[in-house]
Amino acid sequence: MPAPGYNRLMRLYLPRFYVRGLAENLAAMKHCAAEAGSADCDCLMFPEQFLTGYYGEGEAPALRREFAALSSEYPALLMFLGTISEDGVNRLNVYQAGRPLASYDKIHLFLPNGEDRLWRPGDKYAVLRHGAWRCGLMTCNDVRFCEQSRALKLEYDVNLLVYPALWPWERDHVWAALLRARAIENGCFAVGCCVAGVDNGRETFDGAGNHVFDPLGEEIHAQERVYELDRALLERVTVDTRAQHREITEIQLFGG
Repeated sequence: MPAPGYNRLMRLYLPRFYVRGLAENLAAMKHCAAEAGSADCDCLMFPEQFLTGYYGEGEAPALRREFAALSSEYPALLMFLGTISEDGVNRLNVYQAGRPLASYDKIHLFLPNGEDRLWRPGDKYAVLRHGAWRCGLMTCNDVRFCEQSRALKLEYDVNLLVYPALWPWERDHVWAALLRARAIENGCFAVGCCVAGVDNGRETFDGAGNHVFDPLGEEIHAQERVYELDRALLERVTVDTRAQHREITEIQLFGG
């Protein structure tokens, strides 16, 4: 059987993850991995700060040991392990077969929630090559900044954009609209995985939904939290925005 990531179809598991105490969160993480494994999924994605929320307990070295152990137990699964606070940044980690494959430090912090008091912004974009998939790694508020996903498309021709998130339910329509736009303008899949809620004893939060859009901007719906991404849809894009890109360095100003 071909290795995960090389098949035409990617089976992706997105949990509806409710953030509580650390022990309960770790148990839920393991349960999600078991469900994804039993459903023959290729990938499992968790949301932003899914083990701690903004202010819950959990130290990065211990959390990484949990990630490595879980990934070793399900070596066929590519795991986008949400984000954790590490080295003063909000870091997305990707593991497979017990080892870290990639990481990305959130660049566009959400200032209304005081994220700049918790972390410093990252300074590098990130792409993970996984078989025929080229995954652009981003986090939550990065979805507002089209230049980031555009750079990943132009430089590495990404065909999958991933956004673990901690986005509010009352702004779910904005979250979905931005994900759809990133999919359409780049002719690729866009995946948003958001916390369902947070109640960890220090904060409460109602999270937005999980949304997956195909390269035409159509929403893909789950069966038992499993989404199927068909790379054949990449060939149906009518406007190749990468091929038609033109570098313009001059802006004309009229009036005023």
